[in-house]
Amino acid sequence: MKNESPVKIKTCLISVSDKRNLLKLAQELESNNIEIISTGGTANFLQQNGIDVISVEDLTGFPEILDGRVKTLHPNIHGGLLARRSNKKHMQKLESLKITPVDMVVINLYPFKDKTRVCFQHEEIIEAIDIGGSTLMRAAAKNYQDITIVSNPDDYGLVSTAIKNNKVLLSLRFSLALKAFDCSARYENEISNYFHRLDTSNSQNMTTKKKFSDSINLEMPIFSINLKKYSDLRYGENPHQKAAIYCDPAEDETTLVCAQQIQGKRLSYNNLIDADSAFQCAEMLSKPACVIVKHANPCGVAEADSCLEAFKRAKQTDTISSFGSVVAFNEAVDEALANFISRDFIELIIAPDFTKSAKKIFSQKPNIRVIKNPKKASTESSSLEIRSLIGGYLIQNRDTHQRKDIKFTTVTKIKPSEKELADLKFAWIVACWVKSNAIVFCRDSRTLGIGAGQMSRFDSVKIAKMKALQAGQSLENSVVASDAFFPFRDGIDVLSEAGAKSVIQPGGSIKDSEVIAAADEHKIAMLFTGIRHFRH
Repeated sequence: MKNESPVKIKTCLISVSDKRNLLKLAQELESNNIEIISTGGTANFLQQNGIDVISVEDLTGFPEILDGRVKTLHPNIHGGLLARRSNKKHMQKLESLKITPVDMVVINLYPFKDKTRVCFQHEEIIEAIDIGGSTLMRAAAKNYQDITIVSNPDDYGLVSTAIKNNKVLLSLRFSLALKAFDCSARYENEISNYFHRLDTSNSQNMTTKKKFSDSINLEMPIFSINLKKYSDLRYGENPHQKAAIYCDPAEDETTLVCAQQIQGKRLSYNNLIDADSAFQCAEMLSKPACVIVKHANPCGVAEADSCLEAFKRAKQTDTISSFGSVVAFNEAVDEALANFISRDFIELIIAPDFTKSAKKIFSQKPNIRVIKNPKKASTESSSLEIRSLIGGYLIQNRDTHQRKDIKFTTVTKIKPSEKELADLKFAWIVACWVKSNAIVFCRDSRTLGIGAGQMSRFDSVKIAKMKALQAGQSLENSVVASDAFFPFRDGIDVLSEAGAKSVIQPGGSIKDSEVIAAADEHKIAMLFTGIRHFRH
């Protein structure tokens, strides 16, 4: 960058909500003879800790008004921030108006996103929208050639060292300005997204809710994507593709990408895709459960009295595909389970927790990635799914219906037994996580054969049957789940020949009557859910 000569900082305006590391910074500024200007709560904090402070009121000659809504919005502040030091007219104007130039701003904004998490009172949330702070941040960042803007407490040490060594260079000021603009952009996005959610807000105080709904009438919200980079990945789906993980700052405590990795190599792009499906499917199951995923599809799922038994049963579905897979559990992994798993080649294990003895066993296999999954709330946290196209994005509501109680109608003469009904519900949950066209054979709360991702549902049925027979599984008295309707009776014929006794599917085909008649002919019970669960 041009003009890399350092600037001399004589004055610093401080106004922060997050007071982490602030006292040490203020002490460093004071030791370097930098005059500190500050507002209300920040000024009180610094004065109580022995730091000399000039109040903003003294500088503006005007008190805070409107319950603190107006504090720093004054020419004596913003003139001192926005004047270009190299512009003689600017500097002469400051001098004639007796405005003090401000060389540095330390600022962070009211925690708006935190307020929306804990508060349902609309008016209280509105008061958490920072006006003066945002204006200070943007003004200082705009004038980065002369002003040093510090918007993150993690940068206090860096700035203190630069001041001490007379190294507040243009390159540093530029990078800090970039961070400030990023912070401002994220903040405005949080507010914008909140306002777009008002139509579906649970707030009991939104008296104008109906008016907003009537005037806007949006089926999908207009919103800004607000992401922060979490980490780089070694590569994407393939080695020639670059990739990184980004997360929503409002949800980073509950998202998979920020889960605790206990051991193993860095997570890959494909690891994350598989782990996301695996742990969400596992947490939909109520009993101790295991979900084995390979190439974004479950290749074995089971419930049992323990996760160890569930793993053994799930693996029997497809012992070949489980090699190098991602395995998820919905309960903690103990020593016995860790001992058994470690015999196999597993890419990644994800569970709510791991005992000390289990961790010790896994440590002897350092290449196994061991992940403690985030809170259960994470499966409900994100309300939208976003996928990219060339030049645009597809956005849809997340398919949360699969987590609700399964409602169905028996459409055949034969009704399923209680045991079959339990297996049908289990199979339906699994089918939600299989790429369409999806067919899942199950019995005794475990998968027997899975057909995934075929262009024809008939082919998915044949593949599911073939996979089960290859694994030595009998399909006698099994149940079948289909993520979408059967367009023709041929799929029913095949699954009946295999030994299935009950089927659960959405229904909705123009040939439903033909399909139901085929089920009656084969003495198979059939349930319609009325809900489709395509997954592409």
